[in-house]
Amino acid sequence: MCNLFANTMPVDAMRRLFETDRDALGNQPPLPAIFPRHDAPVARLNDKGFRELVRMHWGFLMPQVSKRTGKPILPKAINNARDDKVATSRFWRDSFEARRCLVPATAFCEAKGRKAATYFWFGLSGAEERPPFAFAGLWRRFRGNYRGELVEIETSTIVTNKPNALVAEVHPDRMPVILPPAAHETWLSGSPQDAFALVAPYPAEGMRIVRSGVGLTSDPLDGRSME
Repeated sequence: MCNLFANTMPVDAMRRLFETDRDALGNQPPLPAIFPRHDAPVARLNDKGFRELVRMHWGFLMPQVSKRTGKPILPKAINNARDDKVATSRFWRDSFEARRCLVPATAFCEAKGRKAATYFWFGLSGAEERPPFAFAGLWRRFRGNYRGELVEIETSTIVTNKPNALVAEVHPDRMPVILPPAAHETWLSGSPQDAFALVAPYPAEGMRIVRSGVGLTSDPLDGRSME
């Protein structure tokens, strides 16, 4: 699973990586720690079929009611979509078939242990300090009560699958699906069958642990962390 990732690439780098025609990011600052229920850049096809970069709330929102009072409470934010559910579950299927997206990232984090957990940040191998990449994502619109007001927002989620050997040492169950640039177009506009064929663990030899430590819940390039 993925509950924390970083995207420290400049906006111009995202524009080049995703070959976008337009974007709504403005002066988007680096994001060394992105948690569920926060906004983050996403690349998708708009209604006219052009690639664009927009910000979306991380986590599909599912309305909930209190078991005690029966009244609405804060909607649940579902930030991961399992590979064995995306094509079959009613909750995910429409988005998988019609609203796939790419989630820009430079690293993602998995924790090992509970009390005084050690945080492991995973990135790609390469000449750059943090080579940029993209998660396979889905998106959809949400309209309803959220945080005390009626909202209409766009939300995203990250597709996960079984981990490769490197990630499995820290998190033995799941890892986010990482797509190489050559797969971006198929994920965005290909058939559901062709898109699903891309869902596979990223090769362990193409990744590395870029940082690790107790309480290390952000991945800034200048070495500072948020305790």
